[in-house]
Amino acid sequence: MFSTNTYASRRAKLKNQVSNGLLLFLGNEESGMNYTDNTYHFRQDSTFLYYFGLDKVGLAAIIDVESGEEWIVGDEITMDDVIWAGPQPTLQEQAGRVGVAKTLPKSALEATLKGALGAGRAVHFLPPYRPEHTLKLHHWTGWSLAEIPQKASLPFIMAVINQRSYKTDHEIVEMDKAVNISGQMHLNAIRATRMGKYEYEVVGTVHGTARSGGGDLAYPIILSVDGQTLHNHYHGNRLESGRLVLGDFGAETATYYAGDITRTWPVDKTFTEKQKEIYQIVLDANLNVINALRPGVKYLDCHLISWRTVTEGLKNLGLLEGDVDEMVALGVPGLFMPHGVGHMIGMDVHDMENLGENYIGYREGLERSNLLGLKSLRLAKELEEGFALTIEPGTYFIPELIQLWESQGKFKDFIKYDKLKAYFGFGGVRIEDNYVITADGAKLIGEPIPKTIAEIEGLRC
Repeated sequence: MFSTNTYASRRAKLKNQVSNGLLLFLGNEESGMNYTDNTYHFRQDSTFLYYFGLDKVGLAAIIDVESGEEWIVGDEITMDDVIWAGPQPTLQEQAGRVGVAKTLPKSALEATLKGALGAGRAVHFLPPYRPEHTLKLHHWTGWSLAEIPQKASLPFIMAVINQRSYKTDHEIVEMDKAVNISGQMHLNAIRATRMGKYEYEVVGTVHGTARSGGGDLAYPIILSVDGQTLHNHYHGNRLESGRLVLGDFGAETATYYAGDITRTWPVDKTFTEKQKEIYQIVLDANLNVINALRPGVKYLDCHLISWRTVTEGLKNLGLLEGDVDEMVALGVPGLFMPHGVGHMIGMDVHDMENLGENYIGYREGLERSNLLGLKSLRLAKELEEGFALTIEPGTYFIPELIQLWESQGKFKDFIKYDKLKAYFGFGGVRIEDNYVITADGAKLIGEPIPKTIAEIEGLRC
């Protein structure tokens, strides 16, 4: 947890950004995995943590914007709780740790909300992403289940985004920790790779490293020799000579700040020449985007820098032909990089994504593209000091997509489909780092993690 003053200051700023009514914060509940008492790993809601810092099951909170009053909502512990989970601080003690003077039992929450609505006051809440939140809101307000998502408060959403988007020095310290643990996860995975092993054996090393860092995974582990499948969570392949391993995984610290790192390495001790050629193209794209980071630059333009680098590289290999700028404008590189070049990161690996991607990553007048790859760009607006983000260009050879475009005659004047067949089975390469935007550029979050060809091969020896 941060200091009491940190949470109080965050809430004070929030009150000045919403003009009236009650702000309702819903903490998360336990969720049964195969029966009630065998639960999934508990993860508290990030916005609740940001403003109230309490990593406990079954809590909520209210802020009355007009009076300034604040309440932590929950029930006091029982002897059964002590027996099964040990002694715990009282609800009042928990509230005091984050500067909240008042508490409210769960049983009183419904009457409080109905009273406010009955008096014509606004009850602001954020878009629910768990079914139990939707059901609670339906029960408390009488609104239909279909209405609940549309009733989420845009002023509340934008006020939260306007705070959480700008990382403080204290937050960057936590993100440094997350990335450093994530870096160790990657080093351990690369060193654990051996021909004949199965992917799940390396995955076990990765997960253990995250847990030993004091937190857990920031998101499910992506580790596969089939790196052309962007979010590949299948870990049953055997590591065979001649294949690449793409590993995209990161740690979440005990304070719930995330790292999001990707590295690609050979099963063998060295890359093949073909692997080196594609790897260097992606590394060049990664470095070119990093060099462009500064306040005022649209991240959309950074995506186009990565596309242009990939297009030039593949043209030099004879896989594309024609004018590079024209190919980028038409979306030709979407065949090889069908995802965005990065996204915001913080307490969520896709920071605040539950509040709405377009609210976070776009602004009025900046429309989302329909082109493959660009349509998945989560962050497109101008960068500002304090933004934390990922830089993750890639190049992939997806046989099914290549065959589809070829059958449609798509971009046949630019793409050498006959030569791409030699890359079926290649997989993919992605290289990802995390940066924070500074007053005049950008700063790497965490310590550098090996990523040049020589550095990666050095780890494989």
